Amino acid sequence: MRQTFMFQGRILVWFSCGAASTVAAKLAVEKYPNDQVEILYCDTLKFEHPDNARFMADVSRWIGKEVKILKHPKYADIMEVFRGEQFIVGHHGAPCTKLLKRAVGKAYRQLGDTDIYGMTADESGRITDFERDNHGLDCDWILRDRGVTKSDCYRIIREAGITMPAMYLLGYKNNNCIGCVKGGAGYFNKIRKDFPEHFNRVAAVEREIGYAILKLSKNGVTQRVFLDELDPNAGRFDSEPDIECGPQCISPTQ
Repeated sequence: MRQTFMFQGRILVWFSCGAASTVAAKLAVEKYPNDQVEILYCDTLKFEHPDNARFMADVSRWIGKEVKILKHPKYADIMEVFRGEQFIVGHHGAPCTKLLKRAVGKAYRQLGDTDIYGMTADESGRITDFERDNHGLDCDWILRDRGVTKSDCYRIIREAGITMPAMYLLGYKNNNCIGCVKGGAGYFNKIRKDFPEHFNRVAAVEREIGYAILKLSKNGVTQRVFLDELDPNAGRFDSEPDIECGPQCISPTQ
């Protein structure tokens, strides 16, 4: 078990407006001295659901700590990233996560800091992958070590009297940007129904850059399909994998 007096660096909690990182933040402020803990949010609010600002404020009051917002020095939002990098998504993830989250976090981090991410006790595979790819980081897997699962996180937030973010209430498995480019066909058809303007925005940037996000198979043939050509009945949202937008950005659609 970690002893708080051993740490001289900062405790950096990477908050994402998701359920797991919310509970991780609460446990961190209970475990460590208040002046050591920083709750950090890498700014992607522009293309997230506007209810996230409300949720962030509620969480800040609950944990008794202000959420510090970190911004990229060049790009203000995901569309600027796609156009500036002329790239949307690939096998190793998306440039929006790489630049607006991972690069911003790397620039902020200092020697001696301890990182806390919202990975739960039922995500041991993700934790193993993260540790394999990030040997230089000192992480406190505060949720895993206390046996806190994703469903526990939802329950803890409800019991605290905090309304879950709107995207969860609408049935989404994550609270990423609306129209996350790592989503599958079922996800995008749900976005098309719930948020048509956001669907059209992503479809337009696909055409502008000349790259189709989705790779679908039909009659044994796999091909790229632009969103504006996507069959409204394609995909099964409920069976599609969750979309990671954090320290391990992998696209299941590529």
